[in-house]
Amino acid sequence: MRTAPTILHLDMDAFFASAEQAAKPSLRGKAVVVGGLGPRGVVATASYEARVFGVHSAMPMAQARRLAPNAAYLVPRFGLYREVSDQVMGLLRALSPLVEPLSLDEAFVDLEAGGTAWDESSARLAGVKLRAEIRAVTGLTGSVGLAASKMLAKIASEQAKPDGLVLIEPGTERALLGPLSVRTLPGVGPATGDHLRRAGITTVEELAEAGEDELVRLLGKAHGHALYAMALAHDERPVVAERETKSVSVEDTYDVDIHDRVRVGMEVQRLADRCVRRLRGAGLSGRTIVLKVRRYDFSTLTRSETLRGPTDDPTVVREAAARLLEAVDTTGGVRLLGVGVSGLADYTQEDLFAQAQAQAAAEQPAAQEHSADETSEESAEEHVPPAERRWPAGHDVRHSEYGHGWVQGSGLGRVTVRFETPYSEPGRVRTFRIDDPELEPADPLPLVPRRPGDVPGVSAGASGRA
Repeated sequence: MRTAPTILHLDMDAFFASAEQAAKPSLRGKAVVVGGLGPRGVVATASYEARVFGVHSAMPMAQARRLAPNAAYLVPRFGLYREVSDQVMGLLRALSPLVEPLSLDEAFVDLEAGGTAWDESSARLAGVKLRAEIRAVTGLTGSVGLAASKMLAKIASEQAKPDGLVLIEPGTERALLGPLSVRTLPGVGPATGDHLRRAGITTVEELAEAGEDELVRLLGKAHGHALYAMALAHDERPVVAERETKSVSVEDTYDVDIHDRVRVGMEVQRLADRCVRRLRGAGLSGRTIVLKVRRYDFSTLTRSETLRGPTDDPTVVREAAARLLEAVDTTGGVRLLGVGVSGLADYTQEDLFAQAQAQAAAEQPAAQEHSADETSEESAEEHVPPAERRWPAGHDVRHSEYGHGWVQGSGLGRVTVRFETPYSEPGRVRTFRIDDPELEPADPLPLVPRRPGDVPGVSAGASGRA
């Protein structure tokens, strides 16, 4: 068992919200909530200023708005978050070859494996240096926990929040864990926690006092043994550099239930294409296509089809998803749809498209009849006016005169933009027609200039002098 505190756990502080505050000077120090803004949206991340009002992750957005009506509510910009995450993970990999990412904003690092730390002093120094580098490279803060195991390192980083560092000294682990809730331990969710509470066990110390035999009786052999070991501060789980991806999926929740069967089919096709793009972006392919449908009454159905071999062909995935949809009754309405691919591999089987073509040929009469319908639909679509431009709150835009800015809100044919950049003072606000030809979507700017003196996107308007 490792004794030196050379396992590091990094957790970026309120990551999505902090990134938005860094990108938008007018929001710094203010309540910011990032998530889905529709009636069924949920909070992805709340800034610490918003948490004061009781807003937290996974809360329904409608409830968050009641608690903090004056907060800024923004749609996530995952492209920006991934870019910042890549920068942070690069800093971690400079410390050790053993980096285990848990999400965009969280990871374990084995400092001993990288020769970066071997005792308490060197581990603390590595943590201090890492936090300084994260701030310099991204402009954001991260909390660091250092301990002799993954479980303890994660607990330490939670205690370090926000923007701190906690090192659990060898020999103090049992005293630290004792008064903590059993829910602190990995694998203890609401159901297990409630089961233990009914048995009179609410703290880690009470877990240890209950004894291994009692925990096995209460929770079963595997879970009981594991929890007893953790209660004694024993956690032998190694840091694993590569976490195997088991599936790739995308899903959408709709503000209003979809009743039109044609619309449902079109949404499934669109989700299939998005899923394939994500699959190809990861350099993967898969054998099993999965369709997820949540109906009006919250009942959730999943259907799957396994192909002869792995594919990343959008036609194959679309057709499989369409076949799966045929077996699902959507009469009452659909509130969520998802398409996924599992059984992943890093290669494709080239004859799958031929397989799809052969199956299509076998169904040629029906396909020809359908093709005629599609032709008439396509002719009709030529006369449909273009869809209204959408301006998600918080997303980047650029105006030919005023420069770079972000959407504060839109509606009634208007869009309100604040013109500022991560490097400017709080900017001025202007309102435009949603179809203004001088306004267009833009890519996010880096939160920190790439080089000294490199401040892209700044104009008179962006600096607040418009």
